[in-house]
Order: sequence, then C-alpha cells, then structure tokens
Amino acid sequence: MGFVKFVKEEIQLIKERDPAIKTPMEVFLYPSFKAVMRYRVAHKLYLKKHYFLARWYSQRTVRKTGIEIHPGATIGKGLFIDHGNGVIIGETAIVGDNVTLYQGVTLGGTGKETGKRHPTIGDNCMISAGAKVLGSFTVGANSKIGAGSVVLSEVPPNSTVVGVPGRVVKRDNMKIPCEDLDQVHLPDPVLNDISKLEAENKSLREELNTLKKQVAELVNKAK
Repeated sequence: MGFVKFVKEEIQLIKERDPAIKTPMEVFLYPSFKAVMRYRVAHKLYLKKHYFLARWYSQRTVRKTGIEIHPGATIGKGLFIDHGNGVIIGETAIVGDNVTLYQGVTLGGTGKETGKRHPTIGDNCMISAGAKVLGSFTVGANSKIGAGSVVLSEVPPNSTVVGVPGRVVKRDNMKIPCEDLDQVHLPDPVLNDISKLEAENKSLREELNTLKKQVAELVNKAK
C-alpha cells in the first residue's frame, strides 16, 4: 500500500470512528496513526529477518506513542486504536480487518505456551478499555469485549464478553456494523443475576403470604 493511499484510508477511518476529529490534518497527531504506520515498516523488516532493526524501530514507537505492537504480529487493514496508551499486541497475535482497540488493551500470552502464544482477533471486533485477551485462541468475528474483561478462552463469532474471567453474555447471528460498536451498551451479568434473585424472592414472598392466609383461614374454621 502506498503512503498516500495509506494516509487517505487512515483519515477516513479515524473520521468514521472518532467524532473528536475536526480536520484531516489532525490524523498526523493521532498515536494510532503513528503506531500503525511505524508497525507496517517494522513488520516488513521483521519479515526480511532484520529482527534487531525491527525491534529497535518498534521500541522507538513505544516511547513516542505508548502503543507497543510487536513487529512479528499480523495485522489486517482498518485497525483503529483509540487513545491507545498502554495497548500491547504480542508477537504471534493475528488481528483481522476493521478492529477497534481502546486504551490499555493487551493481546498477550499466558507465559505457559510456545509457538503461537497470542490471540487471533476476527474481523470487525471491538475490545474495550483495559481488557486483556490472553492465550492462543480465537475471538470470533463481530464480537465485543467489555471494558476491564479478562478473556482466557475461545469466543464464538457475534458474541459479547464481559467479566473476570470473561464469559459470553450475549450472542447474535447478525453482523455488528462498526458504527454500532461501543463500550456502553453491554449486558451486565451481575445485575442480571441480582434481578433474577429479586424476582425469585418476590415470588417466594407472595407464595408465603398466600400460604399464611390459607393457614389462618383453616385455623378460623377449626375454631
């Protein structure tokens, strides 16, 4: 991809996913733009087995942007890293097309695996602020990972994952458009469980009150 084409696509990408951008020139100030552009260069060096140069260039990028993308990672088109500080993408991670990552996201390993150690993220996924995806499994396409979640196992496509450890709380059979991906409208499994307990408690109280009335009526008849 030529530099001019890359810049145009990045401008369009950031305009679509970040309402804060007001002018096209602002894209040159975005850590995401700098980090992804520098990753592309480092990745080419890595593929040519210039490992030291690739890591040297990558580490310079970390100091400038706060975003650490290992040059060995495989990243598709349309990656958008919003804010970006503290984002880490490991060496064997694979990131599909049109993925959105927020600050503090880690695509890392568990320290107990060799070879493919980092996750594979499918197309059109959103991983919210502070989420950690750890291990050599796949997060299926069109999925959302809630803020602060720790995902340690396979995620089916079209899923919403929240919690520590992360668990699937919602599944759809339809593709999630990029413009519908947000960090707010996610299910709350704890609140759902509390609501169920409240409903069951209310039902038991009603049954108990009914039983008390029946006993009282029987006692009155016995008198």
